Amino acid sequence: MEEANINNQIIQPAVSSKKKWLVFLLGLAALVVFLAAGSLGFAAWQVYQPSDKNNQQSFEFVVEKGFGVKEIAGKLEKNNLIRSAWWFEIYVWYKNQGSALQAGKYSLSPSFNIPEIVEVITGGKVISNEIKVTFPEGFTYGQIKARLVEQGMESASALGGETVDNYQVQYKFLSDAAEGASLEGFLFPDTYIFERDYAKSEIIKKFLDNFDKKLTPELREQVSRQGKKIYEIIILASIVQQEANNEEEMPLIAGVFAKRLSIGMALESDATINYVTGKKDRQPLYSDLKVKSAYNTYLNRGLPPGPICNPGLAAIKAAIAPQITDYLYFLHPVDSPTVFSKTLSEHNQNKAKWLK
Repeated sequence: MEEANINNQIIQPAVSSKKKWLVFLLGLAALVVFLAAGSLGFAAWQVYQPSDKNNQQSFEFVVEKGFGVKEIAGKLEKNNLIRSAWWFEIYVWYKNQGSALQAGKYSLSPSFNIPEIVEVITGGKVISNEIKVTFPEGFTYGQIKARLVEQGMESASALGGETVDNYQVQYKFLSDAAEGASLEGFLFPDTYIFERDYAKSEIIKKFLDNFDKKLTPELREQVSRQGKKIYEIIILASIVQQEANNEEEMPLIAGVFAKRLSIGMALESDATINYVTGKKDRQPLYSDLKVKSAYNTYLNRGLPPGPICNPGLAAIKAAIAPQITDYLYFLHPVDSPTVFSKTLSEHNQNKAKWLK
């Protein structure tokens, strides 16, 4: 019995020692699993959690030619589009996408996570450098500038104040304009495609090149045969453009103004008053008719010193070939065709009838 007890005393510590090692190893394994799971969770959070999921605003992000993963990652972090440049690099390396990143302009948001950003840049989903913009007939220079700026053309913000002086040599149709005259009237209304990074001079050239094409040699010949100047035609066309309700009545409205000019009668165009006041009144106030300005065709006879807008081709053709008429007056009733009159008495009767 004593011998058995001795053996038991020797064996028991060995069994206890093995249990301790087993518990230790299991604990270590659990710790490793826990740490691994935690690391994976942290990595997933870094990669898949956006920098700011609540910020849906898009920003232009440029990847320059020659940029590697490190440069792109650093720029993304600097612009707060990702939390960590290091995790961006790790993800790109893991996905083996380094060589697939493409130069260009991209629209990115802080609400994008790293995989979404990588997808955009590797997919070449670049922002087009082109913009397509339409300018209606009758737009002024100021309205054209504002629309270009709205479309994101930064260089367009510098437009304004340009005169014909620097363009008269290249564009002969500007040679009739007085020194220092504005380019108003010659920025031909149309649909254009511009490069976003166009310089101011390139924007203007685009408009003037189009005007040069639209004013055909045949139209120029008609102007020359009449002994008129192109600049005068464009001034009249700009008034016709703003006064006419539609293209069909433009020749007759041009004819009324041409008749007035031929007998030395003031044009009395409400459109020129609106140009002076900046209003859009169908009938200017009596006080507005007294505003002192060279463009006030109630106070001054003849054409104003320059165009009041950029007319379209129909208005230009109407100014070149006005309809011969005995009408001297017209008015625009609300929701009714333009009413023409030959005498002031008839005109006043029409005003009493239609302008209530």
